[in-house]
Amino acid sequence: MARPPTAAQRRLVDGADPATGRLRGTPAQLAALVRLGLAFRHPRPPHAHFLTPAGHRLREGDGGGSPADGATQPPSAASGAGSDGVFAARVGGEQDAPDRSAARLREVRGAWQGLLELRRMTNPDGAVDRPCGWERAHLVRAAALALEAAGHRPAGADPPGYRVRATPQPEAVAVHEPDPAALRACAATLERAGWQAGEYTQPRTGTRYLLASPRRV
Repeated sequence: MARPPTAAQRRLVDGADPATGRLRGTPAQLAALVRLGLAFRHPRPPHAHFLTPAGHRLREGDGGGSPADGATQPPSAASGAGSDGVFAARVGGEQDAPDRSAARLREVRGAWQGLLELRRMTNPDGAVDRPCGWERAHLVRAAALALEAAGHRPAGADPPGYRVRATPQPEAVAVHEPDPAALRACAATLERAGWQAGEYTQPRTGTRYLLASPRRV
């Protein structure tokens, strides 16, 4: 950036919606953030303003970035590692046990609603029944959010549950769940969330798993 943001601009960045990165402020304040490369104005009505990747890094304490780092990229809907206060969907396999508190459930529901709004604003036809560009760029986190928001239990340090992992295939994630009935339930959830999910068997172990990819139409 040409110069660091002012204290007032930093407060706007810190106050952005944790799920979508949407900003609130006066037109002059938002325009200033756009000039700094920390925000972009969405091309579709109502022309809301969202954090750029540089804006997200600034809020997350990574020192920001340059405007060339993607000032016109879609906002993040489930980003961060959790320790810095930014919501992170559980992909399964985290060292701590899954948090099933009421506060966590509210966070998950809020993040899912934010993602649906992101679909509405960034899909060309405003559709909310299929994944958007952010989800295609963050497959593991997007699939995990869909599962957690539907009430599926992620695997923790000890309890069994789902695990979402990247695969060598483009636009596809693998979902592992030791309970066959729970695995089928995960497939149904992903399909309702706009994904295509098929059940496969690992040749060496015989373990069943899902291969899921975002639906395009």
